[in-house]
Amino acid sequence: MRLSALVVARNEAARLPACLASLAPADELVVMLDRSTDASAEVARTHGARLVEGEWALEGERRNAGIAACTGDWILEVDADERVPPELWPALRTTIATSPHGFHRVRIDNYVGDRLILHGWGGSFGTTLKPILFRRGAKRWRAQRVHPGLDWTGTEGERITSAGIRHEVDRDISDMLRRLDRYSSAKAADLLAAGDIGSLPDNMRRCLSRIIKCYVARRGYKEGGWGLLIALCAGLFPLLAHLKARLEPERHRG
Repeated sequence: MRLSALVVARNEAARLPACLASLAPADELVVMLDRSTDASAEVARTHGARLVEGEWALEGERRNAGIAACTGDWILEVDADERVPPELWPALRTTIATSPHGFHRVRIDNYVGDRLILHGWGGSFGTTLKPILFRRGAKRWRAQRVHPGLDWTGTEGERITSAGIRHEVDRDISDMLRRLDRYSSAKAADLLAAGDIGSLPDNMRRCLSRIIKCYVARRGYKEGGWGLLIALCAGLFPLLAHLKARLEPERHRG
């Protein structure tokens, strides 16, 4: 079974070298660059990647284009801020050699700066498991700007948790808040495009429930102030998106 490693990126020249180096054991390396103006293309070529460049308005569309460019039997889809540790590769190889399923979730270890944060992720603001190992043809992203939905062919197999992909999710608190701003703006555009921005009371309830879920049910309290910060961001994400769509629609229409 051949394994393609796919990276979809935009202006990630600083982070691509470490990411691509960690994907060297793959049989094929595909880098999809969306409107990149930095040295990302040169970095990709240096690491022997097959390069595809273009322009896509929606995250789902560019990820589907990247998947279509892969030729392996299985695909491992990672982001430029992720690193696949050497100890994970045996589990990946064993899985694709023996699995009858369409896809598998892989453990994600999230870092803010140099700090590993294990608990509290959720609410579209972070996850500790992602369905990023899949058969070619099994995964399709929906046409949305941020956190697009997924359509699957085939069943889900066992989770791969023997080692985790290192995800350098944020550099610091300011970086986390900037991400919240970007995500909520993109989500506002999706809401406006769908013609349904929801109601303020519903989004206030969603905000509160996500905060409680991340901080209590997902044990964000174990991370102290970091867990509280992540819970607040996860809760504010849908509320901010609604308010941006409601109060500033002219700024967020696609």
